[in-house]
Amino acid sequence: MGKIADAMRETLNTRLAPTRLDIVDESDRHSGHSGAREGGESHFVVTIESAAFEGLKAVARQRLVYGLLDAQLKGPVHALSLRLRAPGEA
Repeated sequence: MGKIADAMRETLNTRLAPTRLDIVDESDRHSGHSGAREGGESHFVVTIESAAFEGLKAVARQRLVYGLLDAQLKGPVHALSLRLRAPGEA
């Protein structure tokens, strides 16, 4: 993975202690589109399973993750697709 994905992984691991964390760079699928950066690392799909999401509705979970990744979202990351669940959720 690249520098941006590594920074996201470090932040999410530290702050959410996930039982599952997958970060997939899909930037190559968006080549030539608005927001696509040379060298990739602009479009990500992130899957997180964490006890930190227990009792939170989907929007609250998304806001939590967006807040944690604020620096990347204000800079190099153009698109972020999130799949967020608490342990035991399907």
